[in-house]
Amino acid sequence: MNIGVWLERAAARGPGRPAIYLGAEQAFDYAGFDATARAVAGGLVAQGIEPGDRVAIFMANSPAYLLALYGAWYAGAAVVPINAKLHAAEAGWIIRDARARIVLVTDRLAQGLGDTGAAVIDIAAGDAVMGAPVTGVAARAPDDLAWLFYTSGTTGRPKGVRITHRMLVAMSLAYLADVDAVSPEDATLYAAPMSHGAGLYAMVHVLRGARHVCPLSGGFDEAEILDLARHHGRVHMFAAPTMVKRLTAHARATGATGEGLRSVIYAGGPMYLADIIEAVDHFGDIFIQIYGQGECPMAITALPRSDVSDRSHPRWRARLGSVGRAQSVVELRIGDGEGQEVARGQAGEIMVRGDAVMPGYWHNPEASAKAFAGGWLLTGDIGVMDTDGYVTLQDRSKDMIISGGSNIYPREVEEALLTHPALSEVSVVGRADPDWGEVVVAFVVIAPGAVLDVAALDAHCLARIARFKRPKQYVELSDLPKNNYGKVLKTELRARLDG
Repeated sequence: MNIGVWLERAAARGPGRPAIYLGAEQAFDYAGFDATARAVAGGLVAQGIEPGDRVAIFMANSPAYLLALYGAWYAGAAVVPINAKLHAAEAGWIIRDARARIVLVTDRLAQGLGDTGAAVIDIAAGDAVMGAPVTGVAARAPDDLAWLFYTSGTTGRPKGVRITHRMLVAMSLAYLADVDAVSPEDATLYAAPMSHGAGLYAMVHVLRGARHVCPLSGGFDEAEILDLARHHGRVHMFAAPTMVKRLTAHARATGATGEGLRSVIYAGGPMYLADIIEAVDHFGDIFIQIYGQGECPMAITALPRSDVSDRSHPRWRARLGSVGRAQSVVELRIGDGEGQEVARGQAGEIMVRGDAVMPGYWHNPEASAKAFAGGWLLTGDIGVMDTDGYVTLQDRSKDMIISGGSNIYPREVEEALLTHPALSEVSVVGRADPDWGEVVVAFVVIAPGAVLDVAALDAHCLARIARFKRPKQYVELSDLPKNNYGKVLKTELRARLDG
């Protein structure tokens, strides 16, 4: 089934329902959304696009993004969404690797792409993208490519993850089963990049005929988000943990209550306990956590709002520190280095299989073979599952520090340090050491008005974690290096130590 059919059906059910907004202004109802997607599809077909071809989308968040997605799907093409914050040379590499036939751009993003082999259509410059409307949605099989997602590339060149129509359907239905309800009265707010998690949640909101709100800024601005939530009401939003922290800090400083925010689904990096506790204390029962990765988008585990907000369960802190339990469309296990399941409570690699899991990487059979063991996707994440099925992430397997033969998971050190009021951000890595193999180094961002006091931080750690886990070195930075999805670039931090 072509995932684009959901828009066709939503338009048939409620043609006059409001569909897409730019800020506070309505841009399209569902009839207009559907009709314009058909015209975009017609324009792509006129340019030679055939079912199975790739159409790259290199745009900031905007109504045009949704039209590009559904226009490409109506034409039977697969989309290649590219984060608008990437350098043009990085985007050009993705376009070439994807063998895209066409790239849709806005905001002068075409500058610097170079020779990609793709025809460039600059919508903002008035390049024609629409043609004679297609009469129907192109037929696609469940295992046909729908979305070619390029990983964030923190350890080298990104890999193209093949996301099929079946995967998008499974992910969307799991949202309704395990994450949150959606009704036509709800609105999804695109504050995070639509090339990533925020855009992946477009489909379930189209399925339900909900509203789609694109901020005028094209991204995340705390005051704008709170204003739009208050204006539209019943707002759902996907956010990285750093966005939740910034939104909470802004709301506390300005006295904003978060009126109109119904659900904030967070994922994409470690959410530290102190940050989510503060967010719930201020905004209330609106937060839901999910865990996924490009290879199983948004659909590995979920921690519902009842668990995020609960303070009565005897193990509420442990549950809040987890990423929840397996979503309905996958099986999940914790495995050893050979892919065999380990006992509950024992650390190992998180493994997953099901309809939301990729069939493999784009034109990369070697990486595809390494990603699976016995049919299970090896996530590369280290975790522990308790007797109730809650999974707690410890770290990426490559980030684990082995010091004196003992395993140290950076996240537990970061969690301990972040409870100290002098620290705003922390990232922990290992540094090679001739005696211990590796020692712990903490890169820290000092909170406004505070100073780095190594003795105080040492004492703070010793009161919370084993002595061998405490940092042997603290490095003060003004900001932690992050990629365009807000993930800390530990490779860059290690390079600073090597330099």
